[in-house]
Amino acid sequence: MLSVFRRAGVLVPLLMLAACAGGSSGRVSGSWNGSVQCAPYAREHSAVNLRGDAALWWNRSRGIYTRSSVPHEGDVLVFRATGRLPSGHVSVVRQVRSSRLVLVDHANWEPGRVTRSAPIVDVSPRNDWTRVRVWWAPSRALGKTVYPAYGFIEPPWQGGS
Repeated sequence: MLSVFRRAGVLVPLLMLAACAGGSSGRVSGSWNGSVQCAPYAREHSAVNLRGDAALWWNRSRGIYTRSSVPHEGDVLVFRATGRLPSGHVSVVRQVRSSRLVLVDHANWEPGRVTRSAPIVDVSPRNDWTRVRVWWAPSRALGKTVYPAYGFIEPPWQGGS
């Protein structure tokens, strides 16, 4: 019986991490962690005004915003949907430290919380930000999981229309 609780202790945070809906589903407060969700947070803290689940932002940005594989301050990094992130994830770039390291602000990476200045590292073979590792504050280290990403949506003042 104890192993069931141990598994639940691991599974519940992973499921909570997966909740990054865009708040447009009609559900009260977004999803599992109330109103602290990545998509509404990114919309409110960037100049990118898109709606829906985070993973949909990349396609919805086509023809509206410039999309890039090079990070700039104020960009929104869009994660693809995966088994761990069924709604994807979005983060707002606050600082570019190098071509492979940015600091971001994002909501609900740590379930129910806003994380500021979290490192994200590009681990893609071509330095195109299609594979990233993300800081996990509870362990005080980069997470071991590599997440697929689309790239960066640039706010209008950086070349978008």
